[in-house]
Amino acid sequence: MNKIILAVIASLVLVSFGNYSFAQYDDKLVVLETNLGDLVIEFFPDDAPNHVANFINLTESGFYDGVLFHRIIPGFMIQGGDPNTINGDPNTWGTGGPSTNVNAEFNTIKHNRGIVSMARSQDPNSGGSQFFIVHGDSNFLDEQYTVFGRIVTEESFVTLDKIASVDTKNKGVKDNPVDPEQVRITKATVVNRSEIPNLLELQEPERTESPTITSLGNQKYESPEHEIGFSVPEGWLLQTPNKTDFNSPDVVAVGPKTGIMNPVISLTVQETGQRTLDDLISEKLETLKPVVEAGNLKISSQEKTSVNGYEAYVTDAQGYFSSNGENFNVRFKEVMIYDTEKFYTLAYSNGLGDFNSQLPRFEETLDSFEILSKNKPNDTSTEGGGCLIATATFGSELAPQVQQLREIRDNTILSTESGTAFMSGFNQFYYSFSPIIADLERENPIFKEAVKISITPMLSSLSILNFVDINSETDMLSYGIGIILMNVGMYFAVPAIIIYKIRK
Repeated sequence: MNKIILAVIASLVLVSFGNYSFAQYDDKLVVLETNLGDLVIEFFPDDAPNHVANFINLTESGFYDGVLFHRIIPGFMIQGGDPNTINGDPNTWGTGGPSTNVNAEFNTIKHNRGIVSMARSQDPNSGGSQFFIVHGDSNFLDEQYTVFGRIVTEESFVTLDKIASVDTKNKGVKDNPVDPEQVRITKATVVNRSEIPNLLELQEPERTESPTITSLGNQKYESPEHEIGFSVPEGWLLQTPNKTDFNSPDVVAVGPKTGIMNPVISLTVQETGQRTLDDLISEKLETLKPVVEAGNLKISSQEKTSVNGYEAYVTDAQGYFSSNGENFNVRFKEVMIYDTEKFYTLAYSNGLGDFNSQLPRFEETLDSFEILSKNKPNDTSTEGGGCLIATATFGSELAPQVQQLREIRDNTILSTESGTAFMSGFNQFYYSFSPIIADLERENPIFKEAVKISITPMLSSLSILNFVDINSETDMLSYGIGIILMNVGMYFAVPAIIIYKIRK
């Protein structure tokens, strides 16, 4: 990361949606320190998100400090990560691990030299803490073990060769090192990519011909500490980074990279300090002012609205950044949700060209947000998957239309008392069944298509609001009642007439 990026980050330090937008430039690596040298590992969260999260969490907890590379086979691999090797009986080496396992995430990355993969027993879902680093290409393991990283410095490959060449005993059986202290991991540390000099410029990992199936469901996150819950897209790497200052995000979800960068959804929790929403908005405007004047950020829109019954403030912006001679055009959407004692900032960032592709996933996260310590004003909290309309239309030709309707809801309907009252009652009814249907849509593509077809007439009728001016309560009531009657006719009256004619 060069000085320009660092300067931009510094200028945005008080802007919560800028804090983690650069995860793709400053993502997490792990350094394994041994007496024979360091091993630096980068990860493949797109291919094995749960294994990556597991490995990083274990490293941060100190789990790998002091463990050995207990199984060494030159020309094949070196294996480590067993806590029994810290001070346990050598007869138990290779049998230890954490209390929980990680289900298999077999992928198409080949087991070539330098690849880091998860060790397991005969059960594919038995991965825990033990991993191995491939010393010589071992493609007979491809798609049978979960690849989740690779070593990325010249020193790492030198260290790999040194460890692979140590004397071992019980060759062909356990392949334990004769001198364990030579191959002990003295310290394992999670670092930012920017902290590692002389990274090798490696190509994308070589893959097999088989396709990889990606899930499009959601994963639920709850924080007892912050008393909040929400869902993030399944397969995204979910992290709770150390909070370096009060504006740092508390939760971060990083999605698969499809364009110039990885999409990022983050949550920042802060105390209101008895400040009103208007006070926080004023502070936000003052914070953004120098960044905008410097030309690093362009504000597209800023407006007060309501999110799940809470007061909120939405900022849509576009930033221009440079790194290693390349220019990046990044778009942000930040939603500040206000409660009496705390305010919660949910933010989404992605490359400008790919921003809309993942925006519905962010909207689902927004819809699912709940404060666990209390019932929301409209009490739309559920344990399931969120908005059935967003799920049914995700990735389809209707997705832009749904986004337009969200904007009409936030900017037009909720700006009137009658519209707010209607949405309050509607949300209570809608979210009583929506999450169940949304989960069914994710499990069954045919059911999802059926739902999409059934809601298309309704979405078309609601789009009428794009072409009318609503400037008063009377306008809102007249257009709203008209559209409701239109939908009653389409979904009830017309089918009833058809059934009557058929029976007659």
